[in-house]
Amino acid sequence: MLGGLRPQIEHRGEIVVIGLGRFGSSLASTLIEMGHEVLGIDADADRVQAHAGMLTHVVQADTTNEATLRQLGVGDAVTAVVAIGADVEASVLTTGALVDLEVPNIWAKALTQSHGRILQRVGAHHVVFPEAEMGNRVARLVTGALIEYFALDDDFVLIEMRVPKNLAGMKLGATDLRATYKVTVVCIKPEGLAFTYAESATTLGEHDLIVVAGHRGDIERFAHVET
Repeated sequence: MLGGLRPQIEHRGEIVVIGLGRFGSSLASTLIEMGHEVLGIDADADRVQAHAGMLTHVVQADTTNEATLRQLGVGDAVTAVVAIGADVEASVLTTGALVDLEVPNIWAKALTQSHGRILQRVGAHHVVFPEAEMGNRVARLVTGALIEYFALDDDFVLIEMRVPKNLAGMKLGATDLRATYKVTVVCIKPEGLAFTYAESATTLGEHDLIVVAGHRGDIERFAHVET
């Protein structure tokens, strides 16, 4: 993500999702599941038809036109997401139109770093790289060492993995992971049970799962401990 931290936005009213391709459709559907109202907008009539009944409202429109967005009430939205796919020009122009409408919380999908820089300069408050981020995550999962991988920022990550064999049977407090690997076990899922807090007295079972937090380099070194 580009840009610094901004004050937390209190959402109200509809969240606007512009671009109902794979990313935008998934995002909009998840927002609906979370209980939000969603206005979906796309230039393609077939996509609009496909989402009819799925979202709170769905409209076919040219989102690069500020007047059109104003007529749709987008200027009253707190949050808008530009999820337009390969059309970089439309992505940038739409983001600029949202900025001109003074939407206070604009998220925009970028395909490349240069695209992301342009979106940020135009005025997007948050820029995301879903394809790159997913590729980065999957690359760390396909080797089999990790079960889940989540980057909190550029240098701090959370991973889910099985307990390394050399730690099985030990109490967490006796492993000295902070000193040895500079990582912290956040929680543990004993075999057959639900996740729970990890404490110094917790015994690490051979088939348990653990969630570990740390800086990227330290995490990757720890992930290569034999499991």
